[in-house]
Amino acid sequence: MQNPGMATILGLALLVASVVGLVLSAVEVIALGAHLAEVLPRPAAPPSGPGGMPAISLLKPLRGVDDDLSRNLESFAALDYPAYEVLLGVGNPDDPAHPVAQAAAARWPERFRVVLREGEPGMNPKVNQLLTLVRRARHDLLVVSDSNVRVAADYLGEIAAHLHDPEVGMVTHLIAGVGEQRAGSLMENLHLAGFVAPGIVAAKRVAGRDVVMGKSMALRRADLAALGGFESVQDVLAEDFVLGARVRAELGKRVVIARRPIEDVSRSKDVAAFFARCRRWTVLQRQLVGGGLYAFQVLLNPVFLAALAQPLAPGPEALAVLAAACLGRALLHGRAGRLLRPGGFGPVQLAAVPLKDLIFGLAWVAAFFEDRVDWRGHRLRVLRGSRLERPPEVDPAG
Repeated sequence: MQNPGMATILGLALLVASVVGLVLSAVEVIALGAHLAEVLPRPAAPPSGPGGMPAISLLKPLRGVDDDLSRNLESFAALDYPAYEVLLGVGNPDDPAHPVAQAAAARWPERFRVVLREGEPGMNPKVNQLLTLVRRARHDLLVVSDSNVRVAADYLGEIAAHLHDPEVGMVTHLIAGVGEQRAGSLMENLHLAGFVAPGIVAAKRVAGRDVVMGKSMALRRADLAALGGFESVQDVLAEDFVLGARVRAELGKRVVIARRPIEDVSRSKDVAAFFARCRRWTVLQRQLVGGGLYAFQVLLNPVFLAALAQPLAPGPEALAVLAAACLGRALLHGRAGRLLRPGGFGPVQLAAVPLKDLIFGLAWVAAFFEDRVDWRGHRLRVLRGSRLERPPEVDPAG
């Protein structure tokens, strides 16, 4: 039988860790505010006129019909930029996204082209599409953009301005989740605002570590070729993170986080879908950063830590810490939401933050015992560094 004294000590340690985690969460949100409010001058824009603003190829892999896919594509039809194209990648004509892509190309033929994937050389389905899209792209500035995002009119202008600096090798964006109509989408959008975006900024500003989000990733064709092209990450799940790390390590260039966030549209996910996404994310994180650093990341979930402490060190003090963690996390998510998206989140929406953090905590634990993910219909095993292999087929008769 477990020593009650040791259980109490463990519970108290979890409560202390919860308080520390709440402070770290506040530091992350402060870093996010500082990033978005910086008054440092923007990078000098490329000169206008013939031969000035570089033409851009937007590479947009599609699979299935995301929430508001047609409106998402529409936001790319009339960007405030003189010369760009949008390549809509589809795996095959039977994909439900194919008619949506064709409709967009018919409506804006001068802007959109539909490109069918040619072959599947790697295990990452998105990268397989990018390999085809790069070959078909006409321009030397490349922007990878996911199908479920929406952007402002000046999206490409800021990217081009940053990449005008030869010391910048990649530009990425923070993500603001919008459009929630069901509980799972609300939790996902809260998580993007209150956990993911502050974490990305703090990783760069505090720890000097680049975290690139593939939902928006821009780089020069020449730099991509110097990194070995998308072929070098065709068997990697976190191709965005890996390429971003290599920009600094191999090219000696900087990764820039753009000022204006992009919008990730999520409307109709249920809680089970949110949990499934958390499990994919946590498995990926553990394999990217290793077990030690991954274990340390639980500090950024003070609600989960305080909840774990309740049966080990029960009492009013433990309940007070749990209440403070719940309230503090909700307030910090509220602040991050106001920074990232118009109107932020309402009080009723913020009440879901503690439950969201508990669900994410369960996914964090599960990732210690799982190395397989389901990604848009593909069952894959994730190895160290997010390298992929196909899990052995299960014999139904066995």
